[in-house]
Amino acid sequence: MEKLRERWGIDSNFQIFIILLVFTINGSLSVYLANPITQFIGISKETTAPYIFWPVRILVVFIVYQITLVIVGTLFGQKKFFWNMEKKMLSRMGLGKFFK
Repeated sequence: MEKLRERWGIDSNFQIFIILLVFTINGSLSVYLANPITQFIGISKETTAPYIFWPVRILVVFIVYQITLVIVGTLFGQKKFFWNMEKKMLSRMGLGKFFK
C-alpha cells in the first residue's frame, strides 16, 4: 500500500479505498451507459456485424469512461486526483495540447 500511496501522491489508506471504489463504480457505469448510446446511434449486436459492433462498442465505452471518471471521482471527493489522472492519460494519447 505504501508504494501505491507514494506513486499516486495520496495521504491515507482510506483515500486508496475511495479511489479503487471510484474505479470499480466507473467501470461498471461506463459499460452500462454504452448500451443505450450504441442503440441510439443504431448499432446493436443483433443487427450489426461483429467486426463493426465490437470496435464501436469499445470506443463508446472508452469515451464514456473518460467522461464519467472525473464525474464519479468528484462525487466521491477526489476530483483533483482524477482530473490530474485524466490529463495525464489524454496527454499520453496526444491530446495534451487541450489541457495547457
